[in-house]
Amino acid sequence: MRVLEVLKSIEIPKNVDVNVEGRVVTVKGEKGVLTRNFSHAPISIKREGDVIKVQANNPRKREAALVGTLCSHIQNMINGVKNGFTYKLKIVFSHFPISVKVKEKKVLIENFTGERSVRTAKIMNDTKVTVKGDDVIVQGTNIEDVSQTAANIQQATKIKNKDPRVFLDGIYIYERMEGMEE
Repeated sequence: MRVLEVLKSIEIPKNVDVNVEGRVVTVKGEKGVLTRNFSHAPISIKREGDVIKVQANNPRKREAALVGTLCSHIQNMINGVKNGFTYKLKIVFSHFPISVKVKEKKVLIENFTGERSVRTAKIMNDTKVTVKGDDVIVQGTNIEDVSQTAANIQQATKIKNKDPRVFLDGIYIYERMEGMEE
């Protein structure tokens, strides 16, 4: 049996401004501005007072599932401009000391397992990457960009054709949190 309507709502905090034009959502807060286009989804997004309503009329399974997905994306945008997101990565090595540097929009990983070539990881959009001792801190307002940057750094130190239980060298994500540290 098919459901006639799926409706979910999101409360807007007081210090955050949300603008909905068609299926384009713009969220403004103290940390910045995020804009996202949801025109690919056959779902209506409306703002009524301090509540955003995401609704699908006469949905199939896919459209019904998309309602929850879009709500999560909008909630992540609100959390991002309100608090921001932080991922912490740990530099782990046993013999060859790994050197990590940030240059423009890339993270340079030098002397990884004694390699002469430099491994690079791309920094996505407005994400900030800092290196403090043996920690790499990735911060930003967009959770997709922050998590993709952290994943790029971790993937850049992936060891191929060796036993991962023996060769533990690399840079690994050890903490994800909402909020930015100064």
